[in-house]
Amino acid sequence: MKNIIRFFAFIILIFAAVPAHAVLQIDITKGSVSPMPIALPDLVGDPAGVQIMQLVAADLERSGLFKPIDKKSFIQQITAQNVANPAFADWRQINAQALATGTVVNSGGKLQVEFRLFDVLAGHQIAGKSFGTEVVNWRRVSHLIADEIYKRLTGEDGYFDSRIIYVSESGPGKNRIKRLAIMDQDGANHKFLTDGRELVLTPRFSPSSQKIAYLAYHNKRPRVYTRDIETGREEVLGDFPGMSFAPRFSPDGAKVLMSVSANGDSDVYIMDLATRAKRRLTSNAAINTSPSFSPDEKKITFNSDRGGSQQLYTMHSDGSNVQRISFGEGKYGTPVWSPRGDLIAFTKMHGGKFYIGVMRPDGSGERLLTESYLDEGPTWSPNGRVIIFTRQTPSYGGGHGSSKLFSIDLTGYNEREILTPTDASDPAWSPLLK
Repeated sequence: MKNIIRFFAFIILIFAAVPAHAVLQIDITKGSVSPMPIALPDLVGDPAGVQIMQLVAADLERSGLFKPIDKKSFIQQITAQNVANPAFADWRQINAQALATGTVVNSGGKLQVEFRLFDVLAGHQIAGKSFGTEVVNWRRVSHLIADEIYKRLTGEDGYFDSRIIYVSESGPGKNRIKRLAIMDQDGANHKFLTDGRELVLTPRFSPSSQKIAYLAYHNKRPRVYTRDIETGREEVLGDFPGMSFAPRFSPDGAKVLMSVSANGDSDVYIMDLATRAKRRLTSNAAINTSPSFSPDEKKITFNSDRGGSQQLYTMHSDGSNVQRISFGEGKYGTPVWSPRGDLIAFTKMHGGKFYIGVMRPDGSGERLLTESYLDEGPTWSPNGRVIIFTRQTPSYGGGHGSSKLFSIDLTGYNEREILTPTDASDPAWSPLLK
């Protein structure tokens, strides 16, 4: 399962393509974006071409930025003869702004997929790639094509070739069974990683996407562990005198941040994974937790009640120059730095409601994206343009309210539920797969 799948002739640029430019302009501060109409005919040559383009269409539609055009309205039918030379006038007539065509050959259990992306209004090709892999990996080919289309038409990296890890929840409220579970970002290839005999919380991906860090209650003792997703090998991180929790990898994967609680207080520690040397970064009579590195590893954001209420702070990666950055009404928690470095996402609690919001690293430009009974625990997509979080509903009659995963983009629109087999919490989004 290493890196999920193995490609042959992996992502080779093909054809003569005109240098691409972003066709769809996105302003994250101005609300919803009108979706771009895009035509996605089936790939020619093999029945797998139908499945591939259906999944591409689903990825793009779910982003909220694209509107796949109904195939029944197509005037030109794409064939092996015209796949590289579409009749742009026919596609303009149905208001398509972009068109993706391609071919797929199935030979001895291996797929060779080629696709081309056209700017219909300008009347030229803007991208073309070839993928070779085993038939079983057709879903990943679809996500890679969707990522390329997204990147060429928005100017932003895509996020479809990625995974989500979360805590699966089941059972009654006072005896919840919590298991680690992993799936593709669209919910496919779902798999449980633990059996539920021990409580697990806050799983977080390493930059390689093959290792995770999380809190587990082994023998009723809460400690931070790492786990290799492929082999299942588990390892405890450090022998701390108290409870260790809230782990998060550094962007280079060489270190792990975590909180350690003892004598009623908690502080942020950093551990070098190669030497296991650990260093305390905060030291005061307060609860300091939920640390997260900036992408350049120069700063760390965390939440603390050192000022009397739970607020967001930043500090240099050596623990110096601590600065409070949240000054709105209410309490703030679970900060996480965007992969782009431009924003910090957080949970806000105010007036009996919970919110998912974002602010700049200096605390300016706070925007609240969601509001509900209980929204918490944001995690960023690899391109820093979408956030997944946990939403819990109230409990009634002694029962347990539902706990589901939702996504929201940075415009504050396109809110969608991420379907899971059970209740779900504590999501973490992987980097793009390699």
